[in-house]
Amino acid sequence: AIFTLWRLGKVFMSKTAIVTDSNSGITQKLAKELGVFVLPMPFVINGETFFEDISLSQEAFYEKLQSDAAISTSQPAPGDILDLWDTLLQDHDAVVHIPMSSGLSGSCAAASALAAEYDGRVAVVNNQRISVTQRQSVMDAAALARAGKSAAEIKEVLEKVKFESSIYIMVDTLQYLKKGGRITPAAAAVATVLRIKPVLQIQGEKLDAFAKARNEKQARTIMLEAMRRDMENRFGGADQLRLFVAHTNNAAAAEEFSAMLRQELGVDITYCDPLSLSVSCHIGPGALAVACSKKIDRYL
Repeated sequence: AIFTLWRLGKVFMSKTAIVTDSNSGITQKLAKELGVFVLPMPFVINGETFFEDISLSQEAFYEKLQSDAAISTSQPAPGDILDLWDTLLQDHDAVVHIPMSSGLSGSCAAASALAAEYDGRVAVVNNQRISVTQRQSVMDAAALARAGKSAAEIKEVLEKVKFESSIYIMVDTLQYLKKGGRITPAAAAVATVLRIKPVLQIQGEKLDAFAKARNEKQARTIMLEAMRRDMENRFGGADQLRLFVAHTNNAAAAEEFSAMLRQELGVDITYCDPLSLSVSCHIGPGALAVACSKKIDRYL
């Protein structure tokens, strides 16, 4: 097996097991602490297959990325998904499976097709999230399971609140988006010459353009003000939200940005973590992101 399962025993045993993939940013170590299960995403690097946080660390990934290795992402193998579900269903009544957004990968559709053979015991959640907001969906699912919600009820809640989240990302270079065909080479060249720092957004399914900044300081301000507007106009105030900061191989800048957000918005940062490698693969090192998701207390 490409990952290790553990039995939770008397420490925590919910009737419903929560499964996600490493796009959530949840490491294998953290998954053990949380009592959830994480499928590692596969990467093909110069023809060799690696698995995130199993045989591919953050440090090794960035070394390979910056050495211009040929890197492509893939989906978890159907056999690995089925093996995990079958093992979990020996000790649990049901499984809630939370893959990355269906708008960014075929993982959700593939898992949904596999789940059709499980007579309702596996609920695949399509809640359009990735990275830190996907991680919060996993945390929310675990809270709902502890509150006694069934797998079907957890799926219903997470899909109901799927757009109650927001992500803004400052990209340090457009080189990797160009390589992946997500922008034209001409646009990437112009941005490089002008030293533009693009700010992208994820509002549900897709990674999309949001603004152009002349430098990193302006990009941070743009993201701060965008999050302030979302808090006030979309989500009902700071007390309704959890706020996250993420980065690609840019930890010191992420800590500085976190301090700025805390001071300006008056909100604690729930966590400040590296972005998952699937995201990093497409946007490259040096990125900063701020994200939020609305609390689901009303459903608990």
